[in-house]
This record gives sequence, structure tokens and C-alpha cells, in this order.
Amino acid sequence: MSIVTESLAAVQSAIAEAAARAGRAPREIELIAVSKTHSPEAILEALDAGQTLFGESRIQEARAKIPLLPSRARWHFIGHLQKNKIRHALALGFELFHGIDSLELARDLNRIAQEVSERPRVLLEVNVAGESTKFGFSPETLFAQVEALLALDRVEIDGLMTIAPLAPDAEHSRRYFAALREVRDRVQKEFGLPLPQLSMGMSGDFTIAIEEGATLVRVGSAIFGSRSGKGWRPAPDSAIVD
Repeated sequence: MSIVTESLAAVQSAIAEAAARAGRAPREIELIAVSKTHSPEAILEALDAGQTLFGESRIQEARAKIPLLPSRARWHFIGHLQKNKIRHALALGFELFHGIDSLELARDLNRIAQEVSERPRVLLEVNVAGESTKFGFSPETLFAQVEALLALDRVEIDGLMTIAPLAPDAEHSRRYFAALREVRDRVQKEFGLPLPQLSMGMSGDFTIAIEEGATLVRVGSAIFGSRSGKGWRPAPDSAIVD
């Protein structure tokens, strides 16, 4: 059994245990194996061990990597989506975009999706901690712009996403995960918008996120290990030219 296979099993066990503590069924939580900077070979190990959903955060890397892997692999885009990469991103067939962090970006995505006849599913990124170094709607801005977001006819909003501040203790993340859940509940109540997905929790705090209602957890190093150097990089000829 490979290290990736063993690590994946350990993460899946931790998910089941956290779900049990919260009185939830493990099937309510989907694991995204964050494969950014990791090689196609490592991803294939996880795929062969039964993991089918992977997360990438760089369009150039994803465009080089996805064709190298079996079609049974599924993909989410979990990074900041740049306007000049939207068209490329839509062509890659991501099931879900996690980081739609402004009304402007959502409008750009909607316009380009109309042009290429796509209906992207998205999560709205909420900066519940108010960190100046992170992207995302503030809760107040989100509430003010929900109606404008709902007016976009090509973008399908499935839920919310957040990244908790880095902290040595995973328990520190709990307040931010609870805050995202509360924002979701308020949006659903006030605007009648079903938001079934909460993407929150990473390798260091995903069990806390599950206890607070996460439906999607993004786990990379706990499965693939810490990358060495700069990690896997696509060949130079795969560069995107805009």
C-alpha cells in the first residue's frame, strides 16, 4: 500500500469520525483531494485508491495535468479565478468553481459563460475573518449584492466557501466556520436562495469544519504530503497565451 493510499484512508476515517461527533452521515461530506503542485502520478495513486474528486488552483497547471489522467477523475477549481483565465477555465470542465469573490468577477464569468454556452456552478467566497490579505465578499457586501448575483442567468450559485486564518490550533478555526454557516443560513432565509454547499476546512482543520457543517473539505498535504521545492510544473509549451 502506497503512502498516498494510506494517507487517504486516514483522512476518510477522520471524516467519518468527525461526522459521527456532529451527528451527521459521512456521505454528507465530500472530500476534495487538493492536487495542485502534485504530479499526475500521485493523483493517479489516489484515483486508484478510490478518490475521484480533485482540486486545482492554477489554470495553466490544470490545463496541462487534466488530459494526462483518466476521465473518471472529477475536478473543482479552488483558487482565485482571474478574469483573463475564465475562458480557459470553462473549457476544462470543472464541476464547481469555489472562489467567486466579487460581483465583478461573477458578472465576467456570467458574460463569458453566455458566449461559450456554459452554465458554471459556483461557490461565493466569503472573507468572514475580514483579512486584508484574502479575497472574498465581506458578509455585509454579500447581503447587499445577493439580488444582483441572482440576476446573473448563467451562473448557478451552489453555496459558500471560506478559508480560516492560519493558526497553530485547529480549534481557532471553529468560529469562522460557524460564522460562514450563519451567513449561509441568513441568506437562505432572507432571499429564499438554497445554498446546500459549504466548502470549508483544509488539512489542519477539516474535522472542525465538518463539526460546523462543511459539505466539502479541501485536503492536500494530509493526503499527498508536503511538496518539495516548487512542486510539479507543466512543460513550458503548455503556457496559456491570452
